[in-house]
Amino acid sequence: MLKAMFNLVLAFFLVLSLEGIARKIVARVQRRIGPPWYQNFIDVFKALSKHPFSNGWIFDFGVIMALGGAIATAMLMPLGSLKWTPFPNTDNFFVIVYLFTVGALGMAMGMVGSGNPWASIGISRALTQMLGYELPFLVVMASVIFNYKTASIHQLVALQSGKWNLFVMPLGAVVAFISLIGMMGKKPFDIAIAPAEIASGPMVELSGKYLGLLQIMHDFSLFVEISLFVNVFLGGGSLGWFLIKFVVVWVLAVLISAVLPRFRIEQMLKFYWGVPLGLAFLNALFVLFGLTL
Repeated sequence: MLKAMFNLVLAFFLVLSLEGIARKIVARVQRRIGPPWYQNFIDVFKALSKHPFSNGWIFDFGVIMALGGAIATAMLMPLGSLKWTPFPNTDNFFVIVYLFTVGALGMAMGMVGSGNPWASIGISRALTQMLGYELPFLVVMASVIFNYKTASIHQLVALQSGKWNLFVMPLGAVVAFISLIGMMGKKPFDIAIAPAEIASGPMVELSGKYLGLLQIMHDFSLFVEISLFVNVFLGGGSLGWFLIKFVVVWVLAVLISAVLPRFRIEQMLKFYWGVPLGLAFLNALFVLFGLTL
């Protein structure tokens, strides 16, 4: 439990700090100054200090369910090695995906329960986007699990001691990274929020403590998504190396997001079900016939 609590504390401070740094990076790319790196901490604590506006018990329960699913998933995530694995017997990929889905469904249920049409449109787009990026990602993960005959995250890390999956399955790693950008909601895959179009979509009715809690839920989700990529494709490593790889993946995703425009929802689906899905199946064939590097 101490390791699980450490995961939550690390996720909170690491991701909030990186989000603040990302805002500075994007500002510099766009020739702006940007807010201070600690602005996100100010925003979250200020939101948590305010009274929320409720839209009924479904809305309230959805917020709690979303945060609970993200917390449970973050508590299970290994930090690069067995030494930093809170629960070695339950860090299974399928368990993590199941718990992660609980948070996503809680978010969907709560925001649709608000009755705001912008929230419903945003959730519809988010669920459609999930269908887009999850299909190629799951094909790649099925290939990895088939190749190593295990779905345990810390065992997958240990089996990469000689060579990372980035080099063993380069096509799969590229597809997984493209899917990761969609999971993170970074451009060009931020159509679910689209502030100038649908007023931030799912978050339009959030205020006060609920807004702060959903921001924390989002931070935990980002922690899980990037950690999963680092563990499965970059070999995890000691805690220090794990954090370095985490930051590198984060910065790369932010730089790509800073220079790309937003896809429309049909463009996003056409993209993910095109080249990435084709490369995912090609990677699966390589694994099936033992043609990995």
